[in-house]
Amino acid sequence: MNKTVSERLTTTYAPTVFSRKELLEAGNSADDITRAVKSGLLVRLRRDHYSAPGVDAEVAEAVRVGGRVSCVTLLQMLGVFVLKSSGLHMQLLPHMSRIRPRSSKSTVMHWPRRFQRGGPRHVVPLRDAVRQSILCQQPRAAIATLDSLLHLGLVTRRQLEELFALLPARLHVLLSLVDASAESGPETYMRLILRTLGVSYETQVVIPGVGRVDFVVDGWLIIECDSRKFHEGWDKQVEDRTRDIAAACLGYTTIRPIASDILFDSHTVRQSVADILDAFRTRARSRRAA
Repeated sequence: MNKTVSERLTTTYAPTVFSRKELLEAGNSADDITRAVKSGLLVRLRRDHYSAPGVDAEVAEAVRVGGRVSCVTLLQMLGVFVLKSSGLHMQLLPHMSRIRPRSSKSTVMHWPRRFQRGGPRHVVPLRDAVRQSILCQQPRAAIATLDSLLHLGLVTRRQLEELFALLPARLHVLLSLVDASAESGPETYMRLILRTLGVSYETQVVIPGVGRVDFVVDGWLIIECDSRKFHEGWDKQVEDRTRDIAAACLGYTTIRPIASDILFDSHTVRQSVADILDAFRTRARSRRAA
């Protein structure tokens, strides 16, 4: 069962890692803690950091090394779109020197100059993770992540403005490209593709008799950003084809680029959309001339 955004927030930020002092204050004795560790009922991740044995593997690794889960790894835990994450991203305190070796070479360590103290022992505050994700990703990927954060209601536009005020000036242009109407990463990428083509387009358009579509370009071309997750199975295929016919009856043409192509072969998708638009413009001119 898919968790709601609220449920993911609650689960992710629930107390997971505890200090010895916290365990003692909860009513455990020193002997209780020792026995629990020996019996496997409690896991000692590192000095003064304990958790239940079923703790998330990425959380356990980050705490074991000496940090907290951050950046794109934390955002993925919350259900935010991230284009790709090569490994665990963790945050360590500035100038922290006593850390354990990483279990994987793909682990990414961040030593931010700005950070918020307090909060859970296993994950950084959301604001820190968002800030780091902007610095850590390529521009289009960062925009898609920010779109997702806004769409999910995890941050507000005002909060992003305050955050960008602390980022390097070269990154400020990204904020002007963020749009909460995007419901998926592929939709963000397609919107950016359409911007480079200089065409007019609308997002999340409701067409009577058809329903809501991802994009309407130049008033006649519908673009749906299909992914396996939401368009798999024959029943969904039947629904999509029925919608396409209904749209065609109203004078629209529908194309459905594959999400993976939009994300990882955007140049080819851009060229295909440009060719389709040019072909129909050429046909329209020919009809007027006839």
